[in-house]
Amino acid sequence: MTSATAISTREASPAHVVELASLCRDLFSSFTRSDQRRWGEVYVRGLLSVQGRKSIRRMAEQVVGWEAEQCLQQFVNQSPWDWVPVRRRLVEHAMPAIQPKAWVVREAVMPKNGSSSVGVDKQYAHSMGRMINCQMGLAVFLAGDSGAIPVNWRLLLPRSWDDDPARRSRAHLPAAERHRSRWDLLLDALDEMTGTWGLTPAPILVNACHTAQVEPLLAGLEERGLRYVVQVTEGTRVACGPRARWSATLGELVAQRARHDAVMLSRRDDLNATTSRFVALPLTELAGLYDIGPGGPYRGSRRVLAEWPVSQPDLRAIWLTNLSGSRLLDLISLLRLGHRADNDLATLGDGFGLRHFEGRSFRGWHHHVTLVSVAFAYRLLRRLEERDEADLRLWSRV
Repeated sequence: MTSATAISTREASPAHVVELASLCRDLFSSFTRSDQRRWGEVYVRGLLSVQGRKSIRRMAEQVVGWEAEQCLQQFVNQSPWDWVPVRRRLVEHAMPAIQPKAWVVREAVMPKNGSSSVGVDKQYAHSMGRMINCQMGLAVFLAGDSGAIPVNWRLLLPRSWDDDPARRSRAHLPAAERHRSRWDLLLDALDEMTGTWGLTPAPILVNACHTAQVEPLLAGLEERGLRYVVQVTEGTRVACGPRARWSATLGELVAQRARHDAVMLSRRDDLNATTSRFVALPLTELAGLYDIGPGGPYRGSRRVLAEWPVSQPDLRAIWLTNLSGSRLLDLISLLRLGHRADNDLATLGDGFGLRHFEGRSFRGWHHHVTLVSVAFAYRLLRRLEERDEADLRLWSRV
């Protein structure tokens, strides 16, 4: 049985239909109209049960009948319901089950044809390593040992959309929505979660390998008192010496210490176990650093974490972190949560319809990604409940 068939079969069972309806009633309680709540549940059921491409037409046909297609289309793309309360309520369901140890930020790429869908352009997708005509967003996952759930989203608008009134009008793009750096949008999402949502932040995991200027991100996180592990390139340059008279790359500095300070550890991912060498050292110990890149003072709590495959001389990855008191094993455990979020984001793409959104509007994009998060959370929370129930049955026999 394929995974898609398995999802369809489970979601069709009466008990699970009731459970999904109960979750949707709670998550959509902020909707002002009962028909909005009903269509929200229909859309989530479609994301969970329809095999293959999860177009609105196919979801309508298979869940409630083809006559409902226009209503479902209107609910997602034109209906004025606010997605923020849904995301906030989803967090309240996710926190006890996930017990997040990290907030993982990932780039979400949605390939598109044409040029009218909101935010679409031919742009470089760092997570795919190539130019592609697509929409791009940022997803913030709550990640723990039991799984990861995306709970907050931001759409990345290319500069080309700032001065194109025709496309902006067709996509119903609010005037205040303009091109902003991804780090500005990320910090905005984190401010929402720690501010109006009132969440206690876990360490932030970010991949910043695509930019040479990481200081704005690091400084923004530090100004907010946030802990972080940020992946950078080994070519990231730092200013060295008491008066910053010379510069070097992080890769060069780490290589100088690798022979003496490397720790050999096994790291298991979802596919296999690998043995790597790790180094975790304060920047001040690597060199007399006062700045990292142009534009900002060095913060003395920063450390460098680097990994090499045992059989290879080249770095596999390098990170900057301000978790100065954390053990090396704890840092590596956080990195595993980043891999978990990567796998879950890949599953969201086709397994839960993230890439299948057909609408063009800004509102529709946020509605769709929010409902995808709900569907994914339901599946994960249900699996965790089934695991706990199985554990209880096992212990009752002992």
